[in-house]
Amino acid sequence: MKTIQYITAVLCSLVFVGCSDFSDSINTDPNKPGVASGTQLIANAALFLPDLSSSPRGEFMAQYLAETQYVGASLYPQESTSFYYWYEEPLMNLQAAIESDDLDASEGPIANQLAMARILKAYFFWNVTDRWGDVPYSKALQGADNFTAAYDTQESIYNDLFNELKEAVEMIEPEKVDNDIIYGGDMSQWQKLANTIRLLMALRLSEVAPARAMEEFKAAHADGVFASNGDNLVFHHLADANNQNYWYNEVVNRNREWWALTETLVAEMKPADDPRLPVYGDPARASGEYTGLKFGEEEDISTEKYSLMGPAIYAQDASIYLVTYAQVLFALAEAAERGWISGDIEALYNQAIEASIAQWTGSTQGVGEFLAKPGIAFEPANALKMIATQRWVHLYMFGYEAWAEWRRTGYPDNLVEPNGVAVPGRLSYPDNEAFNNTENYEEAVQRQFGGDDSIHEKVWWDVD
Repeated sequence: MKTIQYITAVLCSLVFVGCSDFSDSINTDPNKPGVASGTQLIANAALFLPDLSSSPRGEFMAQYLAETQYVGASLYPQESTSFYYWYEEPLMNLQAAIESDDLDASEGPIANQLAMARILKAYFFWNVTDRWGDVPYSKALQGADNFTAAYDTQESIYNDLFNELKEAVEMIEPEKVDNDIIYGGDMSQWQKLANTIRLLMALRLSEVAPARAMEEFKAAHADGVFASNGDNLVFHHLADANNQNYWYNEVVNRNREWWALTETLVAEMKPADDPRLPVYGDPARASGEYTGLKFGEEEDISTEKYSLMGPAIYAQDASIYLVTYAQVLFALAEAAERGWISGDIEALYNQAIEASIAQWTGSTQGVGEFLAKPGIAFEPANALKMIATQRWVHLYMFGYEAWAEWRRTGYPDNLVEPNGVAVPGRLSYPDNEAFNNTENYEEAVQRQFGGDDSIHEKVWWDVD
């Protein structure tokens, strides 16, 4: 920098003109604009979507993967988990877009840009509150104006998110928006996404507020939800180091065979020759058979003996499934079972499994035979258990979402308690909150859990 300043001074002394403009130009990178557009802010926030799914901790919570190297990480230790990442990155970008006075209409209708930002913001916040419980919400994202935001109750957050999603849909115009890396600017897809998120959020309230849950569920369904796998919210990684799958970096670049399919997952899928199993994992190298590792097993662990993640899961350009048509069908089957809507429960259940298999394998060949197999064929007397268990199979690798559904329904009902430690009910707040946001942190912990910020406490909607 001193060299640049010296050269600038010499040139100024020689020509006597344009010194200020010249200095500004040589210190400005034309490839790094100082101000991001609204669509750029939204696209940048969307880049964080796969992080909602791609997490060893999330897979441990749903018991999809068992740790082969550092088993202690999967034994549910009492530890804090930071939520700052979500606030500082995607949520702050989305808030900046929502509050901007400089959105560019040449990139698409302003209303559509705002709607996209509000839908994504609601989706991120839904994930955050379902993991921690009460979190900073209405007073958050104010930057230097408020570094110590109060915690909103999860109930009030849910109520506001329902409204945000409905209002976002109502403001959408037909014209496309530029730089949309999710749906290519197709606003009808964004409308269906918002309604589908509402539908799944409503189902989450089935045990704590069933009347409200049914009301919101039926309204979201009537407004139009996903109708095919083509509607899915999917993040497509690239075969490029700048936008690659988290698991590719771990498994291929770092050569880590740290995770095997769990005994619970393989035991659910192998007896029925589930066509998704060859996608989910590989046969064990030692035996050539699909073999799951007991979750939390600490002795005699050899990666040769157990099924590891399949290449499609850790591929550099793997797709990450976040909100899916199969989830909608499972939700509709459950809603019909609960009497919220009319519908053929068995048909919806079968359609959900078919959509899941098509999503994961790209084919529905042999689905009819699979649906007739013992343990898969629908049993009306065990409707909720079967729906929830097959939803768990479908949600493979989105462990946090599967964990939320397990907390709500209790299924599958054979998850392991390693060393007698139960599956957690939530994530503990960041340690820093106790020091940097003391009053609000303590009030939230006291209000929800009687003062104990434990992973074994429960969030508002988890009443079982």
